[in-house]
Amino acid sequence: MLHDTTEISYGGNEGGIGLLSRVGRKTICIRAWPSPLRDCLLGIAVVKFWTRNKFKGTNALKRKIIPTRVPIEQKESIRWLQNVQQSTALLGCLDQCIHIGDRECDIYELFCAAQELGTHFLVRTCADRLCGDGTRTVAQEMGTVRNGGMHKVEFRDKNGRMCQAELALMFRCLRPLPSRAKRSRYPELMVTVIHAREKDKPKGRDPIDWKLVTDMPVRTRTEAFEKLRWYAMRWKIEVFHYILKSGCLIEKSKLRTVQRRVIALCCIISWRIFWLTMIHRSAPRAPPEVAFTDDGRFVLIKLFQQWRKPLSQQSRLADYLICLARFGGYLARAHDPPPGNLVIWRGMRRLSDLLLGAQLAKNCG
Repeated sequence: MLHDTTEISYGGNEGGIGLLSRVGRKTICIRAWPSPLRDCLLGIAVVKFWTRNKFKGTNALKRKIIPTRVPIEQKESIRWLQNVQQSTALLGCLDQCIHIGDRECDIYELFCAAQELGTHFLVRTCADRLCGDGTRTVAQEMGTVRNGGMHKVEFRDKNGRMCQAELALMFRCLRPLPSRAKRSRYPELMVTVIHAREKDKPKGRDPIDWKLVTDMPVRTRTEAFEKLRWYAMRWKIEVFHYILKSGCLIEKSKLRTVQRRVIALCCIISWRIFWLTMIHRSAPRAPPEVAFTDDGRFVLIKLFQQWRKPLSQQSRLADYLICLARFGGYLARAHDPPPGNLVIWRGMRRLSDLLLGAQLAKNCG
């Protein structure tokens, strides 16, 4: 389960409101274990929408109160726990569910909630909590851990260029303590802390420095590498937000009274586009019926009869998705990478227009 938030802003002065921002906390379900549909998004588990009553002065408020002493029920952070509870309720095998989040998810109450439900968590941490007997912090304990091995990762930088980094890996089982105000309500937990830091300082970018915490056992380097790969899947929810904003253009909609219904509908469309993109890579030999209706397959077969690889009844899902992407401008050359979200989005829009036109023509006789 991937957890994240995004802020949707509507510019301009609308009815004296000014800048109106809605924040949606989303949970996406993704299959991470080896299978024919590995890394394929299974669906949207939970989406929450709300509008903040106050946008300015929130940082100044922290000078007047101690945030760690405010009960989570009185904070906006309670929505993280609600998403964990509601998404877990959809599953049958709770011990196979892992809640993955970035530093926004570094909430002690969330760790306790995940364990109470019988699930697991893997979160990038930012808080340096006390641990053990309360005389040392997590950072101080991890500073004494020996290097557990090196691990190479590939990623794209801000300019989209492929980069390679060598990470020094350290991990240790610790017992972090909740804040003093929470110790009467929440138990102490045994967790594994994983630090992955880039060995050499790179040029032109910040070094990678991941600090992860999980309740799952990490006894070997292989298990630690596995947790790093799982956390790297969190980027998929960022791509989902990109499709929602750049594909569906949700921030440019001007509807007022049904705004949240429009966002909910666009969330389903964005997931569909992302799912089509990923299933082409994870299950290209699947039958086309898993993604296309009979009418959709009929339209694609007719339109691509003259193509060098015409569709037939024996064509697999990948063949249909290539034709769909060609609608969106995909060239389908021999050495081209698999089609991305943008061309799939454009192709789906054109295919929907054709299906709608065919349906109207049929109804008109």
